Amino acid sequence: MKNKLLLLPLLFIILNGCVGTSSQGLFGTGVSIAIDPRSLGTQIDDNIMQKNLTARLLLVDKKYLLSINTKVLDGRIFFTGKVDDPEEKLKITKMGWETKGVRSVRNNIIIKEEFNFKQSAIDLLITSQLRSALMLNNNIKSTNYNIDTYKKKIYVYGIAQTKEEQKEVIKEAKVIPDVERVIASILLVEDLRIQKD
Repeated sequence: MKNKLLLLPLLFIILNGCVGTSSQGLFGTGVSIAIDPRSLGTQIDDNIMQKNLTARLLLVDKKYLLSINTKVLDGRIFFTGKVDDPEEKLKITKMGWETKGVRSVRNNIIIKEEFNFKQSAIDLLITSQLRSALMLNNNIKSTNYNIDTYKKKIYVYGIAQTKEEQKEVIKEAKVIPDVERVIASILLVEDLRIQKD
């Protein structure tokens, strides 16, 4: 009985690891498989690249699990998060370019500064407001976008069905109070290598 109880958490961890980031639901950070315009093969390739890159980052330093966010869309790698010094940022960029199948790397990693609770609370509020605005806008497929905010700068990346949707996402981000800058890395469906039929 004792062995069975020990196996349950291990089984949960293993099964939880089998669920890809692109299968997360409406409130997850991944793109929903059902409405993702990428082909299933591209989604799988991107997911493999992302897991490979995350594993390599963890081998370098376990702190990257919490401090670095990676997203792979159509072979393009996007980094956000915080590191201690510029050399780390360069090392991570190099690691991105060394990933098999990569088409481009966009590194929006910030060099850490002293923790500021007030600033972190404002950034969290900005992210929540944009996430809500995207979900409430019928012209936007909100599950196709990831959002990070740092020092009142919003980083949005994802896949837009049309140029109008792309503009609408940027417009929604710009009208949020306290936002100083919007950095958008939004691909258009027409720019994907292989689209879902």
